[in-house]
Amino acid sequence: MGEVAALRQLVGQVQELWDLYGANGNPVPRWYLPDFEHGSIKDDYCGGSSGYNSELLKIMETNQSPPCKRPRRDRNREKAPSSNKIEVMEQEIWRDFPEDLFETVIARLPVAAIFRFRTVCRRWSSLLGSDSFSRQYSEAPHGLPWFYTITHENSNNNVAMYDPLLKKWHHQSVPLNHTKIVIPVASVGGLVCLLDLSHRNFYICNPLTQSLKEIPPRSVHGWSRVVVGMVLNGRSSSDGYKVMWLDIDGTCEVYDSTKNVWSCPGTFPPSIKLPLALNLRSQPVAVGSMIYFMCAEPDGVLSYDVSTGIWRQFAIPLPLHLTDHTLAEFQGRVMLVGLLCKNAATCICIWELQKMTLLWKEVDRMPNLWCLEFYGKHMKMKCLGNSGLLMLSLKAKHMNRLVTYNLLKREWQKVPDCMLPWSRKRQWITCGTAFDPVPCALV
Repeated sequence: MGEVAALRQLVGQVQELWDLYGANGNPVPRWYLPDFEHGSIKDDYCGGSSGYNSELLKIMETNQSPPCKRPRRDRNREKAPSSNKIEVMEQEIWRDFPEDLFETVIARLPVAAIFRFRTVCRRWSSLLGSDSFSRQYSEAPHGLPWFYTITHENSNNNVAMYDPLLKKWHHQSVPLNHTKIVIPVASVGGLVCLLDLSHRNFYICNPLTQSLKEIPPRSVHGWSRVVVGMVLNGRSSSDGYKVMWLDIDGTCEVYDSTKNVWSCPGTFPPSIKLPLALNLRSQPVAVGSMIYFMCAEPDGVLSYDVSTGIWRQFAIPLPLHLTDHTLAEFQGRVMLVGLLCKNAATCICIWELQKMTLLWKEVDRMPNLWCLEFYGKHMKMKCLGNSGLLMLSLKAKHMNRLVTYNLLKREWQKVPDCMLPWSRKRQWITCGTAFDPVPCALV
């Protein structure tokens, strides 16, 4: 039987060479050898062995050629979808597609996709300015807020926006006017409030559309540091918004976009002592029509209801060993984020204000493995966004870290370095605020 095996192997090699170089598209002949050991027909194709095969017997009886085995590359090409295949949309069907359904679908797309769809046609590009699309977008569920930040490099200030969903930095095509250095201080409904270094002139912008409006300067003359908060008059910016500033002397004003004027909300009640020991490093937070400010001496929270004009002050002791801290907001609840430093150990903790006891309750803290990086270092913390998603800037000598904390998922993530498209040098984030990315928000 050794001769038969050798003959079978030779026939297989000849068949393989014939398949590769012969025939020129003609049917390929097949050779069949009897299996003397098992009394069956064996197909010797490329040296393969299939044993007893009744189908081959039928082919031989009818004098037909068996199916030709094609190369694997050809079989995979048939299985894989064609990349060159173009699906043509039937104009008869799509031309009658309801316009409101277009808006419903586009309003639920990611922000980056919405701006790509603007380039399809003029009609879609004009959607962002329509009242119906604004209403659809305000009713649609949306994800995480973005961050509007000011970066600094070689005495130049630039705007950088961070998308936490894509973990990507976006840069404005038009840089900031260097004659007017502004800082973001508050946001609401997709709009960001900017304040110049004189703390007197305010600007409202939509970072996505790069629209900018200067509002009347506050009536109080003279330089004084202020804290600023914003609230909506209704469900979206189309219903108008209010901007409020407050200084340590208790002087405050409220700007109403529908009237385009500043107004004084009145005097403080006797229970609130002046001057106010405001924590100017903490951004105020807004919950509905309420604006909360961080106070010190005594430690606590100062609140103002924009709709009723009522002031309240709550004395709330801070956690021990707390250095840098700021207010935050999550689903209508007032939160606190701060840097705990004890001996050489440093950690970032999150607290929630308990309404019944008026005490801070710890709900989460940064993983210990991350905190080990801060051990023995003199850390400084700045909160760049305090609504739903926090962005924290952690600095020490020869160290600068950006991290985000998701209050819903209780998840910590590191933020990639911010670099300009035309430069590979890392940008230093100086200040910032969180904002909801709303393409149709009107200034």
